[in-house]
Amino acid sequence: MNSTRYRLLPAVTAFLHRLAPRTLRGRLSLVALTTAALLMLVLTVAFNVVAQHRLQHQADDELRTRAAAVATTIDTIGTTVRVLETSNDALLDANVWIYADGRLLEEPPNAGHLTRVADTLAGRGGRRCVTADVDGPLRLCSQPVSGDNSEATVVTALDLSPYRSSADTLLLGSLALDAVMLACTYALTRLAVGRALRPVRTMTDQATQWSAVASEERFGQMRHPTELARLGTSLDAILDRIRTLLRHERQLTGELSHELRTPLSRIIAELDWWQTRPRTADQTHATHKVIAEAAQSMRTICDTLLDDARGGALAAPGTAEILPTLRRLPELLDAPGHLTVTADGPPLEAGVPPALLERIVSPLLSNACRYARSKVAVRAYRAPDGVRVDVTDDGPGVPPPFARQLFEPGQRADPSDGHSGAGLGLPLARRLARSAGGEVTYDPGHTPGARFVVSLPAG
Repeated sequence: MNSTRYRLLPAVTAFLHRLAPRTLRGRLSLVALTTAALLMLVLTVAFNVVAQHRLQHQADDELRTRAAAVATTIDTIGTTVRVLETSNDALLDANVWIYADGRLLEEPPNAGHLTRVADTLAGRGGRRCVTADVDGPLRLCSQPVSGDNSEATVVTALDLSPYRSSADTLLLGSLALDAVMLACTYALTRLAVGRALRPVRTMTDQATQWSAVASEERFGQMRHPTELARLGTSLDAILDRIRTLLRHERQLTGELSHELRTPLSRIIAELDWWQTRPRTADQTHATHKVIAEAAQSMRTICDTLLDDARGGALAAPGTAEILPTLRRLPELLDAPGHLTVTADGPPLEAGVPPALLERIVSPLLSNACRYARSKVAVRAYRAPDGVRVDVTDDGPGVPPPFARQLFEPGQRADPSDGHSGAGLGLPLARRLARSAGGEVTYDPGHTPGARFVVSLPAG
């Protein structure tokens, strides 16, 4: 028996779960309907109990009033109880029993079995009322009549059918009213909840549209109730974080593409050159060496940029000898022969890893080689707050109106100048330098050409 019960319980639970509404609007409406039903059930039961008690009390009052009227026709002054005749005797004698010293003096015609109930009630003495079901519901009450030398008892009866009918009518009316109230409660709850959740649906639709068009709209800019306003603020914060992450992802993708282009071009050029004509073993070995160096450079670029994206560039350990690192850059970038690399004073060290130093200086050097007419110079020297690296060229320089936008991602002074570039090198160099506690600046007073200054902490 217990095993059957345990098997049925999950099935019943699953069935009730399927019947439960799936929407928040339906669930709230069901909760409101259930609460209202329980409250109305309690009120209906209480109302009908009070109504039945009140109707019974009215019936008892009427019986006692009739008993008092009958008592006026009973003479208890002498030793013998006598019933006086009156003009309304037939009306008063209807459903009336009169007893004297336990003896039945008068009873209504055709009383039948009801007389036994009246005898029992009169025999108990005092003022009592009982309900009997003899050919229909009846209420009987006894009323003692005291005299000087004798005592009598009057028992009156009343048909309760009209009272029961009134009680049934009240019960049906209250049930009908409950049904109407429950229907109105359910309808109004669904309407109110629907109106309350309308801003949520609007926010959902707006979020879908915003995600499709990458809009800069915000939920907090709209007027909502306090609870929804707090929700909108939280969603705005989440949207800001998501868009920040997407912006960083696009930035990292663009920077990787920008930095990997040069070593990848070297690999492609070496392979094309090697395939176009027969090569000796030494030439093939040299080609393999160039390709290996370019591949290693790509790996270093990826590691450096990914480490910076994870926030590790600031705490990256190590120092770099500036002059050897700068002299290795022309080989990696295929710089022209008119490039000079010099360092003032004793050997200089920067407080950053060599790979990070390469990634900071290489975009500046690439730009200088791209726009220079006849001269590119890289000079390293010590400064009071660290070390400096100047990258200068004798090209056309930076137009003064564009100087403020020079380090903004994706900005170029003249996109149609015939030189390739995405406008990402200078912003990347400044960002990497700042992550290591340094800076990259442009010297607008240098002429002719352009001069960029890299400031780094000393090693």
